Amino acid sequence: MEQKLDIITIGESLIELSTDESMSSAECLHKYYGGDALATAIAALRSGSKVGFITRIGDDAFKNFLLESWQDEGLDISQVKLTNEPNGLYFIARPSLKEKELLYYRRKIAPSKLSLEDISPDYIKNSKVVYASGVTQSLSLSADEAVTFAFKIAKENGITTAYDPNYYSKIITQEDAREDFYHVIEHTDILFMSAKYDTVNILELDSAENIIKKLWDMGVQIIVIKSSEKGGYYTGYSGNISFTEFYTRDVVDTTCSGDVFNGGFLHALTHGCSPFEATRFASIVAGLQAQVVGAIKPIPYKDKVYSIFRGEA
Repeated sequence: MEQKLDIITIGESLIELSTDESMSSAECLHKYYGGDALATAIAALRSGSKVGFITRIGDDAFKNFLLESWQDEGLDISQVKLTNEPNGLYFIARPSLKEKELLYYRRKIAPSKLSLEDISPDYIKNSKVVYASGVTQSLSLSADEAVTFAFKIAKENGITTAYDPNYYSKIITQEDAREDFYHVIEHTDILFMSAKYDTVNILELDSAENIIKKLWDMGVQIIVIKSSEKGGYYTGYSGNISFTEFYTRDVVDTTCSGDVFNGGFLHALTHGCSPFEATRFASIVAGLQAQVVGAIKPIPYKDKVYSIFRGEA
């Protein structure tokens, strides 16, 4: 590639079918695409970053929809490869704030074929940040190897690495999530964690300050702990810990909101913001996204985010 990328994400893509009614009563489902690392990529891209995505997609009826959608967004898909396995699928229904139906079909899907051969060292070297999640690692042993290899290549070449365990008990066991975490943590510069799921299940700690200090001791430079209980984010960097409240309480759907936050954060960080400023920027991105049903479609664009961000400065 001629132009250096700001961010590369590695992960799965899924077809999203959503409704703001219940599954039993809905007569129409809205088609889009989803996936945690993909949500991070699109959030950074719509904020103004140059972003590349590494994945495998199925050569099925959804192939052209995915490729054309990503090209229209401006996502670099030069490292997206086709495979014979099908594309994954999930359904999301949000008839009310207290009701949510979520069904995943992601076994033996195309992204599970991610492997070492999908990681180009030259492509990695052409970026500022490489990002992946535990969800990507959970796809298969070969996908876990691909993430670990990409992080090693990045670290050897001075490229920043960012990781989110994104623990979800329905797709991975606690033991496997911990193992995956320790595969990459020594190569990780930026770590995003959920206080509700990640820190308790992987580190077995529930104090944000203690977690951040432990991770600093492990060599992680920047840590963001997302706490729904406290209603905000703890950011730890260079010996300092700061708390930022969620941008909004007017939440409709939090599907992928944490991943969207990660994309906003990485964009801001690679465009001159401090980690603490990046948290505030990312909170706006995630807050706006969470006001609409769906994972990626409602991610806001940079003009709206920056107008709010600069207005609060």
